[in-house]
Amino acid sequence: MTENYVQRFLLEKLDIRGAVVRLDSVWQQLLTRRNYPTPVIELLGQISATTLLLADNLKQPGRLTIQLRGDGPVPLLVIDCNEALNIRCMAQHSEEIRPASLIELLGHGQLLLSLDLPSMRQPYQSFVPLVGDSIAEIFEHYLKQSEQLAARFFLAASPAGASGLFLQKMPSTDQRDTDGWTRIEALAGTVRPEELLDLTSEELLARLFHEETVRLFDRKAVTSHSPEDREKVGNMLLALGREEVYAALRERGEIVIRDDLGNREYRFDKAAIDELFSNTPGTPPTLH
Repeated sequence: MTENYVQRFLLEKLDIRGAVVRLDSVWQQLLTRRNYPTPVIELLGQISATTLLLADNLKQPGRLTIQLRGDGPVPLLVIDCNEALNIRCMAQHSEEIRPASLIELLGHGQLLLSLDLPSMRQPYQSFVPLVGDSIAEIFEHYLKQSEQLAARFFLAASPAGASGLFLQKMPSTDQRDTDGWTRIEALAGTVRPEELLDLTSEELLARLFHEETVRLFDRKAVTSHSPEDREKVGNMLLALGREEVYAALRERGEIVIRDDLGNREYRFDKAAIDELFSNTPGTPPTLH
C-alpha cells in the first residue's frame, strides 16, 4: 500500500496545529532517471516535504515555488507545488558529492519563495538569506520572521521516501497552557528519522503525543503528474530560429531538450525539425 499524503491535525487542548507528510511511491517516481547522490536526495526530499506542508495551506488555486540557491556543490534546489499537492522538483549538483553539512553542500545563498495566485496581478516573491544548520531550521527561521509564530519541522528523506512533521504555535497556545508548547517541542524532538519514514501519521502521533487530545483531519493525496508539452518546446525551438536550430542539428544529429523540473526529455530528429519548420517561411538548409 502506497502512502503519499498530507494530513493535518490539531492538539485541541493546547491550540497547537500541525501536519504530517508522507511520500513513498510519488517520491520514487520523482527520482526516476535522475541518479542524484544520496546527500542531494536527502536535501531535496526534506525541502519537498516542507513545500507540501506549506502548500497545503493554500485556500485557492495557486502555485508555490521554493528555490534554495547557494554557491556550494549543490547550488540549486527547486520545488514546485500547487494547491492540489501536485509536486515537481529538481536539483543541480557538481559531479562528486560526499556527505557533508548543509552549509558545505549549499554554501551561502538565499531562500526564494514565490506564490502565484489567480487573484494576484503578479506573483508574491520573498527573498531571505539561508539561516540555519538544517533544512528544518531554514524554514523555521523563515516562518518566525514572516508569520511571527513559532514553528518546528522534523524532516527525513531517503531514496525510498520523504516525510515530515510540522508543528505551529497559535496566538492562544500560552493562554491554554504556559508550558504546552515547550512540552510538545520536547516530545516531538524525540522522533527518529526512521519513525518519520516508516510510521503512518496515526502511528506517529500516537507515539509522540499519546497523552494529548489529537484531532486528525482527512488526508489529502499527493501526486506528481507533469504532462508532456511538446508543443511548448517546439515553440521554443521556433523562437530560436531556423538557422540556429539546424546548425545544432548538423552538429549533434538530433536536438535534445531536458525539462529538469518536469523530469522529461524531448528529442527532435531531422524529420521532426523539418516538420516543425514546414509551416514557417523559407526552406530548411540541407544537412550534410
